[in-house]
Amino acid sequence: MSDAAAPTLIRSDYVVLGGGLVAVVLAGLAHYLDWGTVAPFLVSAVAVTLLASLVGRSVEQLGDRFGPGATGVLQSALGNLPELFISLFALKAGLVEVVRHALIGSILANLLLVMGIAFTVGGLRHGSQRLDSQRARTISVLMIVAVAALVVPSLASYIHAPAADHEKALSDIASVVLLLLFALSLPAALKRGSTGLSAEIAHEEPRWPVVLAVGLLAVAGVLAAFVSDWFVDALEPAMDSFGISDAFAGLVIVAIAGNAIENVVGVQLAARNQSDYAFSLVINSPLQITLVLAPALVILSQVFGFAALTLVFSPLLVAAVVLAVLIAVVITVDGESNWLEGVSLIAVYVVVAASFWWG
Repeated sequence: MSDAAAPTLIRSDYVVLGGGLVAVVLAGLAHYLDWGTVAPFLVSAVAVTLLASLVGRSVEQLGDRFGPGATGVLQSALGNLPELFISLFALKAGLVEVVRHALIGSILANLLLVMGIAFTVGGLRHGSQRLDSQRARTISVLMIVAVAALVVPSLASYIHAPAADHEKALSDIASVVLLLLFALSLPAALKRGSTGLSAEIAHEEPRWPVVLAVGLLAVAGVLAAFVSDWFVDALEPAMDSFGISDAFAGLVIVAIAGNAIENVVGVQLAARNQSDYAFSLVINSPLQITLVLAPALVILSQVFGFAALTLVFSPLLVAAVVLAVLIAVVITVDGESNWLEGVSLIAVYVVVAASFWWG
């Protein structure tokens, strides 16, 4: 069937599309009609999650045309769109600490929680699962290097180095370097793999026409911008109502809501015994958060005149992200995963998240 043929949506696509539109309408009504402090937050969070899933499904269909390497990069990059919008609106509202914790929380959620759930589900259903050890080593090394560059401004602040008095300038330099590193790593990422997830999807499910995929992607992106604004607007009243600190809200709530694609798709892939592609998707997201999202927010916060974001994080955040990266590298470097490793990752995430409950 050609791309000009009639749309070939399946039942799950209609569920996501219909649910997303209903959630967006409800989120708008809750925002403009003042439904209290809790309802607007919950409805907008659901809307962000469903729109993120729609973005992921659209990118998956586009990636089918471009190859598996491009699929992973596109899905991770556009999958972070909701978090980009949420973070920008949060900076506009002056919630700098929420954004700082959300950036690190997104890395932790993917490396510990999502990867842990994926390994647990895949391991329980299929036993030990194989990973591409060479790909795991390559991505892990790049992740270590990127995180090292990300936390240098924080280390300079801790030891009161001369650079600590130039926090903003050092953050700008680190941001430009990280963006350049991403640009240099992109060609290899796009070429990685010759067969895989895209081909399997093409055989298992009907393909969407390109026009449909691009159209839904554009609509989801525009709606995500509006819903993210409503989500941030409802965030502070909800935090006060539940007694949640800025740190916990950013590290857990915003991070998980903004990474809905990896949360759902990564686990689905592992459940289908496609552990290698589940790992690639899950690990690509924190990598792009480190290389693209965080430095882009540093620069955009200045361009738009929002509250200035720098790359100086609290000592506990730095310790947590370094620990998470090292654990992920140790667990995946052998090229195998099992349910016990998955449960261990989840356990570490729970303890780390609990440590931020009080702020």
